[in-house]
Amino acid sequence: MNDRKGLLSSRLLCLMASLILLAACSANPRQSTTTTGVAAAGDNKDNYVIGAGDVLQVFVWGHDDLSTEVSVRPDGYISTPLVEDMQAAGRTPTELARAVEARLGEYVRSPTVTIIVQTFVGEYDQQIRVVGQAAEPKSLNYRAGMTLLDVMIAVGGLSELSAGNRAKVIRKENGLEKTIKVRLEDLLNKGDMRQNIRMKPGDVLIIPESIF
Repeated sequence: MNDRKGLLSSRLLCLMASLILLAACSANPRQSTTTTGVAAAGDNKDNYVIGAGDVLQVFVWGHDDLSTEVSVRPDGYISTPLVEDMQAAGRTPTELARAVEARLGEYVRSPTVTIIVQTFVGEYDQQIRVVGQAAEPKSLNYRAGMTLLDVMIAVGGLSELSAGNRAKVIRKENGLEKTIKVRLEDLLNKGDMRQNIRMKPGDVLIIPESIF
């Protein structure tokens, strides 16, 4: 009888210890931080939107005769084997792949399609425009993770007449226009990485001319 009570007590102690350990893991701040970080990464996910002029690789698994490389026409449409006049512009590669699968499903059993963007142009609001006193002012194709320093390298830096520390980024968020002041001379000449903000599709970088 005493042996049975001792065994029962041991089991209860083990159960209590397991519950305490589980509670401690649930309250672990490191675990909570990791979860928050994953959610934040998902919130910042960049989905490239296809635009006219993009070159797409359309790969149909198990059907080499249906796989092809195609350019998005100025009207935003593409044509591939068995799929004529499919709208591509304004869609992400994943959205377009599902649409092509639906169309191919009329001829092929359970097609699996992958769309890979080979050459990026993107829609107008997916580009980054640099105006004013850059060495080579121009529009740039947005890339995921692009920073202000990446943009300045792409446009060849500042011109001799620039007032880089009075530059600003114009950004539209939720239908509202937002102005972000950036000190380009400090970024490029002093290595002040606090100025190296992350760019977003549709940003306009304005670099004014020096008054001196």
